[in-house]
Amino acid sequence: MNRDNERYEDLEMRRRSRIRRQKRMKRQRRRARILFGLFSAFLALLTGAVLGALSLYMEGRIERRAIDLSALVAPDWITQDFFEVNPYSRPGTKMNRINEIIIHYVANPGTTAKQNWNYFNNLKDQKGDKATSASSHFIIGLDGEILQGIPLDEIAYSTSKEKNLDSVSIENCHPGEEGKFTDDTYASLVKLTSWLCWELDLTEKDVIRHYDATGKDCPRYYVAHEDEWNAFLKDVKAALKELNKNGRPDSQKTGTDNSESENLKSDNSDNSKKSTGQNENAGNLETMKAE
Repeated sequence: MNRDNERYEDLEMRRRSRIRRQKRMKRQRRRARILFGLFSAFLALLTGAVLGALSLYMEGRIERRAIDLSALVAPDWITQDFFEVNPYSRPGTKMNRINEIIIHYVANPGTTAKQNWNYFNNLKDQKGDKATSASSHFIIGLDGEILQGIPLDEIAYSTSKEKNLDSVSIENCHPGEEGKFTDDTYASLVKLTSWLCWELDLTEKDVIRHYDATGKDCPRYYVAHEDEWNAFLKDVKAALKELNKNGRPDSQKTGTDNSESENLKSDNSDNSKKSTGQNENAGNLETMKAE
C-alpha cells in the first residue's frame, strides 16, 4: 500500500511539474510573440517612414519654407531690365514656387548679354503662324555682367512646358562654338546660382542642365565635360555654404526696381537696328523651343 502511495505521489509530482513547465513555456512563447509583434510593428513603422520620406524627396514634395517670389530682393550686382509683357518671351504667367535652377548656353558664340536680351525682347514684334517663343530669367555676359529679363515669380520660355512651370533659367554667353564660358561668366554663374539656392531654399542638387531635363546639347561644354559640370556644382555648394554662414554679402534692391537699367533700355532702342543681324543669329538659342 505504501508503495502504491509513493508511486502515486511520484506520478502526481511529475504531472504537476509537467503542468508547471508547460505553463512556463506557454508564458514564454506568449511573451516572445508579444515582443516579436512589437518589434515587427516598430520595424514596419520605421520602414514606412523611411520609404515615405524617400518617396517624397524623389517627387520633390518635401515641404520647404514658404517663399513669396514677388518679394525677393535682388543684389545690386544684378541689373534688372524686364522684357515687355508679350506672348512670345514674357507671358506674365505666375509661378508659386521654384524647384530647380536650369543652366543654359546661348548657342550663339561671341554675342553679348545685351544682344541676347534684345533678341528675347524683340520677339514681341512677331506676327504670323511661325512665331518663336523663347526667353530666360537671367543672361550672363562674356564679362560676367548679369541681366534679369523676367521676374522670379513669372515663368520663362526656356526648357519645356513642364519644367518652365517651376524653374528659373540662366542663359550664359560664350566666345566659342564649344560653349566654354569665360572665367568672368563662370564666376558670375557660381555667384548667381548660389544666391538663388540660398534665397529659394534649394541646394546644388536642385541645379540641373537643360540636357538633364530634355536631352538637349545644352550647355554644350558641360554636357561634353561631365567632370567640369560636377566641379561647377561643388563650387556652388561651397559658395552656398559661405552664404549660409555669413548671410548677404552685398547691398540689395527690391525685386521690381528697374531704375538702374534705364541705360540698357535706351541703348536697346539705339541698337535695335544694328543688332538685327546678330539677333537673327540668336535664333540658334538652345532655349528657343518652349514645347
